[in-house]
Amino acid sequence: MTEDLSPAERYQASRLRAAEQATALGPFREMYDFGLDPYQIEACKALEAGKGVLVAAPTGSGKTIVGEFAVHLALEQGRKCFYTTPIKALSNQKFADLVRRYGSDKVGLLTGDNSVNADAPVVVMTTEVLRNMLYAGSQALNGLGYVVMDEVHYLSDRFRGAVWEEVIIHLPESVTLVSLSATVSNAEEFGDWLDTVRGDTEVIVSEQRPVPLWQHVLAGRRMYDLFEEETDHGGRGTGRREVNPDLVRLARMENQRGYNPRDRRRGKMVREADRERERRQRSRIWTPSRPEVIDRLDAEGLLPAITFIFSRAACEAAVQQCLHAGLRLNDDDSRRLVREIVEERTASIPSEDLHVLGYYEWLEGLERGIAAHHAGMLPRFKEIVEELFVRGLVKAVFATETLALGINMPARSVVLEKLVKWNGEQHADITPGEYTQLTGRAGRRGIDVEGHAVVLWQRGMDPGALAGLAGTRTYPLRSSFRPSYNMAVNLVQQFGRHRSRELLETSFAQFQADRSVVGISRQVQRNEEGLEGYREGMTCHLGDFEEYARLRRDLKDRETELAKQGASQRRAAAAASLEKLKPGDVIHVPTGKFAGLALVLDPGLPAGRTNGHGHRGMEYHDGPRPLVLTAERQVKRLASIDFPVPVEAVERMRVPRSFNPRSPQSRRDLASALRTKAGHIVPDRHRRGRAPAADDREIARLRAELRAHPCHGCDEREDHARWAERYHRLQRDTRQLERRIEGRTNTIARTFDRIVALLTELDYLRGSEVTEHGRRLARLYGELDLLASECLRAGVWEGLNAAELAACVSALVYEARQADDAVAPKLPSGPARTALGEMVRIWGRLDALEEDFKINQAEGVGQREPDLGFAWAVYMWASGRSLDEVLREADMPAGDFVRWCKQVIDVLGQVAAAAPRENSSVAKSARKAVDEVLRGVVAYSSLG
Repeated sequence: MTEDLSPAERYQASRLRAAEQATALGPFREMYDFGLDPYQIEACKALEAGKGVLVAAPTGSGKTIVGEFAVHLALEQGRKCFYTTPIKALSNQKFADLVRRYGSDKVGLLTGDNSVNADAPVVVMTTEVLRNMLYAGSQALNGLGYVVMDEVHYLSDRFRGAVWEEVIIHLPESVTLVSLSATVSNAEEFGDWLDTVRGDTEVIVSEQRPVPLWQHVLAGRRMYDLFEEETDHGGRGTGRREVNPDLVRLARMENQRGYNPRDRRRGKMVREADRERERRQRSRIWTPSRPEVIDRLDAEGLLPAITFIFSRAACEAAVQQCLHAGLRLNDDDSRRLVREIVEERTASIPSEDLHVLGYYEWLEGLERGIAAHHAGMLPRFKEIVEELFVRGLVKAVFATETLALGINMPARSVVLEKLVKWNGEQHADITPGEYTQLTGRAGRRGIDVEGHAVVLWQRGMDPGALAGLAGTRTYPLRSSFRPSYNMAVNLVQQFGRHRSRELLETSFAQFQADRSVVGISRQVQRNEEGLEGYREGMTCHLGDFEEYARLRRDLKDRETELAKQGASQRRAAAAASLEKLKPGDVIHVPTGKFAGLALVLDPGLPAGRTNGHGHRGMEYHDGPRPLVLTAERQVKRLASIDFPVPVEAVERMRVPRSFNPRSPQSRRDLASALRTKAGHIVPDRHRRGRAPAADDREIARLRAELRAHPCHGCDEREDHARWAERYHRLQRDTRQLERRIEGRTNTIARTFDRIVALLTELDYLRGSEVTEHGRRLARLYGELDLLASECLRAGVWEGLNAAELAACVSALVYEARQADDAVAPKLPSGPARTALGEMVRIWGRLDALEEDFKINQAEGVGQREPDLGFAWAVYMWASGRSLDEVLREADMPAGDFVRWCKQVIDVLGQVAAAAPRENSSVAKSARKAVDEVLRGVVAYSSLG
């Protein structure tokens, strides 16, 4: 290619190469056996120029290269780099990658429950670990030059997102921040905020996938393209994105009604040949089974594939279905290699535990190239699946959506079984952002020419809606930042109350709220200009028309108020008259569909009371609802709307005990008797009394003032009045907008003020002074930080042994995946049960206090109720029981058990650090509990 350049151009290119070699980027590029993309080069150059960067790019596009360049710069400059990730699995993976590149002496790992070479110049850690280091003023921050925040879009997470903002706000100014995000639609807004709080920040957005993505729908035996061929197949090019007309026809055909012999087509019976053709077409539409899907992908050369199923149990069932169908995706050599790798990686696990963990069934699937991947699996098992998949030894993985969170497992194809998932509260459609994240796994850079996203046909599928999901490539980043009790005491301790409040107002949450206020403020400004015009329109030469208009409004409001009172009194009188009715009363229904003569069968008494005929009264909210027989033989339950005026019995008659309201003959006979008994009675016409407004002094005063006002005699009075009415409506709308502005301005700071007020009430804070109790709270991180602190303060855990304390601490971290209020959890007996009961009572007191201080859990602030569902399991485990016994008793997957145990260990460590040093056994019990829980399957579950 250089032969095509002129001598001058070759000289220029040579100078550019020499100049790049003099930078850090040149040697860095040579470390990779592939060229960097333009966006990666742009970001790296900005970093080397001393700027922070925000890189937003699709999943699998290689944005971590920019993070690795920050590591390279830190080592070259003799400074430190912290590489943060949202989950431990990602930290473990990045730790392994960096160790391979730079050596184990230069790279460390900190994930809360693991510490490897923590003093290394490059440390990989979870974001929470860095947040805790910042609040503690750790010495490890000395010499820190770069912080990489991988998957920074995690700050939208409503449970953990606040941690990302805390880190960004509190990092020293000297630290350069590298933020790596999935493609979000408001990257510029996020970049503007980073520019505000971190200084000069370059925003680099790339929406180009490194491997083109083809979108398909698999229906029956046929794989349909989602878009017509002239589209850009999921890229961001200029191609037209028309939905495949074959898919549209398929959906239309499936939605047609089945054949009905009475249907007519063009005036004749539908021909048998037409029906047969329709039957053949419909027979091609079905949702393929999981083994059929894998078999089809294998035949098309589209493996390896990840099939996303939004259920752990379904992922395991899918593997079993493939095994029972006889699928084998590995040859004999691959099977032997799989067994060698698995046996090597699991050598430290005792054989009795392997049996409990379903090892042999799991291994059979791996040998055939098929596996599940979800949070319920043992971490070691998940890591083995990931390793085998990357090496091409597992070719079909059935996974939940947690696999999409940045773990390096690219595939040739991604399959989505359904476009609906359980979000913890209800089954909801997946969002465009979730669809993009899931399908982003398809297409391995440097291996595949193209990636494939396959959605399985489901009954009622709308191809247009699917195209909308696939075509909406981005989603907005929304802050979930909320102050917490721990955050409040740490901020006040470091910066004082006033400065802390100012810092919180720099959060992305407040930045977004303030930006939303800008548009409202502009509307207020336009409204004020309109008000000025309306004021001119209602100007009257005789006097102050604004004052006159106010008198008219006051008069109208008073008349409306009295009319409502009158209507309310009439309804009350009508309801009182209905309550006096008895079975056998003959009444005249004054209005409605069933107006006229009626016999009361049941007065509609409150639930629980019965009349002599055994009719149970209905529960009512709007007054009694009598059951009546009309003169036209209808039995109906009437409502208060049928009685706008009071009703009285005009006659009485006996209702036979044998009367059956469902029998036409019974209704006919009783209605005939009703007409004979009372058909001649003419109902009294209800006369309304004198209107309340006629005697109201306030109305008389307002009318007199109106007549006496100078503007009352104006010839253009009604024209002025119309302008005044417009003025009033616009003024009311403007005040509502101003209230919205007030509600959104300083929202985070106001929440902080309420938290500080509650902490002051509990003696954690005294002005800007943090008390001894506050310093203890500053060492307790977690959702139930204040509850943990109050338990330490009240001595609830004093005297507990290690297993009992572990049971109590589990209530601070555990949350059942699905609430089950019907079954009370099994609890340890003795002191542990007493302490757990006391924890719940303390929570109740805190909950009432939060209500007094208007701290709202629905807004993500406050203490949820402790969940006792894991107490018995961790108590048994810490008491030395076997894994088999604990898992059977807990009815919990091994992966969940390990994850909750590790969270218990994390909080036990915090409790040990925060517990009183004198006259207290809690710290000693907590340290012992850590040792008792960190054994067996929990200890050997790899680094994560």
